[in-house]
Amino acid sequence: MYIYKCIYIVLSCPPRRTTSFLSLIARGGKKPKRRKKKRVLQLVFCFLFFKKMETQKEMMLVEMETCSDEKRVCSSGKKRAPLFGWPWENISNFKYLLFGPLLAELIYSRIYEKKHSEYSWCLHILILSSLRGLVHQLWSSHNNMLFLNRNHRLSEKAIGFDQIDKEWHWDNFIILEASVASILSLINPSVTNLPIWKTSGIISCVIFHIGLSEPLYYWLHRLLHSPYFFQHYHWLHHSSTVNHPFTAGHATFLEHLLLCVIMGVPILGSTLIGHGSVIMIYGYVLVFDFLRCMGHSNIEVVPHHIFETVPMLKYLIYTPTYHFLHHREMKTNFCLFMPLFDVFGKTMNEISWDLHRDISSNEGKKAKAPEFVFLVHVVDVMSSMHVPFVFRSCSSLPYATNIIFFLHWPVAFMVMLIMWAKSKTFLLSFCHLRGRLLQSWVVPRFGFMYFLPSAKDGINRQIEAAILKADRIGVKVLSLAALNKNEALNGGGKLFVMKHPDLKVRVVHGNTLTAAVILNEIPQDVEEVFLTGATSKLGRAIAIYLARRKVRVLMLTQSTERFISIRKEIPLDNRNLLIQVTKYQAAKQCKTWILGKWTTPNEQNWAPPGTHFHQFVVPPVFEFRRDCTYSKLAAMKLPVDVEGLGVCEYTMERGVVHACHAGGIVHLLEGWTHHEVGAIEVDRIDLVWEAALRHGFKPV
Repeated sequence: MYIYKCIYIVLSCPPRRTTSFLSLIARGGKKPKRRKKKRVLQLVFCFLFFKKMETQKEMMLVEMETCSDEKRVCSSGKKRAPLFGWPWENISNFKYLLFGPLLAELIYSRIYEKKHSEYSWCLHILILSSLRGLVHQLWSSHNNMLFLNRNHRLSEKAIGFDQIDKEWHWDNFIILEASVASILSLINPSVTNLPIWKTSGIISCVIFHIGLSEPLYYWLHRLLHSPYFFQHYHWLHHSSTVNHPFTAGHATFLEHLLLCVIMGVPILGSTLIGHGSVIMIYGYVLVFDFLRCMGHSNIEVVPHHIFETVPMLKYLIYTPTYHFLHHREMKTNFCLFMPLFDVFGKTMNEISWDLHRDISSNEGKKAKAPEFVFLVHVVDVMSSMHVPFVFRSCSSLPYATNIIFFLHWPVAFMVMLIMWAKSKTFLLSFCHLRGRLLQSWVVPRFGFMYFLPSAKDGINRQIEAAILKADRIGVKVLSLAALNKNEALNGGGKLFVMKHPDLKVRVVHGNTLTAAVILNEIPQDVEEVFLTGATSKLGRAIAIYLARRKVRVLMLTQSTERFISIRKEIPLDNRNLLIQVTKYQAAKQCKTWILGKWTTPNEQNWAPPGTHFHQFVVPPVFEFRRDCTYSKLAAMKLPVDVEGLGVCEYTMERGVVHACHAGGIVHLLEGWTHHEVGAIEVDRIDLVWEAALRHGFKPV
């Protein structure tokens, strides 16, 4: 729209020099009297001028989309430089014990009733350190809420396990600065006796920051980008492929020592001249962290109209887009928070604000539609916190009960009630495989709700809405997970396909590959198996396949009618291999059990020693028998060329997904055009298994 406005200005303005034309645009384009001389020349100039600007922006947008420059020299460097590593890096998470002396001093002083001024500094350091961690965690949560901000992402790449591991100890700087503050308090106790508030201290702190901290950081940052210091130190910070609030803390010990000095100048300066206060210290440190997290966020949060209303703000505060350009080019935008110093140093990227406007206003790009969607649901309240927007580090590991989850259980329970009352399917995570965008969407319903008769229609409406949305935006395959394809709920997805026969998106349950994984776990020399959940969708397919393989199958079921129906699907010669049993005692001599329904420890006791339990029941059974072995849930390892995978799928190991998830991806990669719903086609089990192996999936 802006280019059309400028063309209109050209046609309306008098023939002047190009400098007059540019000044006219800068003034907002007020129309002078209409004249008719040299309009064509001005129009050509206008077109070329803006064409150059648009080309630069388009090139940058393409670079942002592809991020093909990630494998640069910054991905690795030298690690043996002095002050590169952290003093406590070898003790891992035991580093938090370094806060122990502060806590011990605080407790000791309270017990022996010392004056508050003698131990208040310990309390303030502990509180401020906790608040700093909270600021970073809240920014991390916001950054990972894809359902809120996917249209404002700067890089379309996802954060993988490698970057998460590199940034695992992002909070080292909090321990460092808490230690420095403790040492200063011991050296000069007078700095701990500060008033709560002093207006003059706030003013002096701002003056020190603008006058000393900003220029000092700018020149030190440029120095860190010199060949020697970059190769020995600063490469580590730039090795993160996607910006994230935790990236702000991912740097060497030397760099954070320098940053400690930069941040300490306004605080110490104001305190030493007699204007320090508690509020000033808290405020400056937390605002400093807030702006650092904002700059390293992969989400543009600053609206562009602020800079249009007050143009001077462009020089006083940076944006995530502004710092993102620095991480991409590394030759511009060096400032701490104020682009004014990039203007003085002539290092401001020329397209910073145009790009910011495009991203902030959604004009520059829209979120790309995925080709594949895995539609999951929440298992329970505790596991609902195993997501990237709660705790990124926890979600990058297989789900396990965690003390942190117990502490936040009441909050998660309240969120569950809100989701139950009013919510819709949302985007959870994504990754890329061979140029294809794969996403996971969540139906906001918990496992126990699927067994409430009153909730059945509501859940189906949620699933149906997700399928129709996927169809509308161009998704090719949508795979139903776990209870979303429950036979009693919607016939394994058949309900939706019959209701909407013109769907372009292929709806699949992926259970064909699940059956293939279980069947390929069973040794070829096995002659007899015991099968529970025998008349379920998976149980039926497994029983028929094994009977064709001349394996005797003890099918645990109380329904003779369903058993007979399954038996009729196999050749007459093999029907005697399917045997209906109604009690677990019938399998007391069988050493191969396939569990398709929950089995209690008492029921497991009927298995003879040495039995191996295969299972496709969710959640998996308790591994009660020490003299037996247990398989995990049917799963496959993703191909090695998957990109941006940073979330573990429930209890699965990194890079491993449930077999039904893998089955949906195989459906996409093969380009199959049929819906995989309802009963499993036994004849396709081997076909799907071979296709999965051909595409690089591996059995666990």
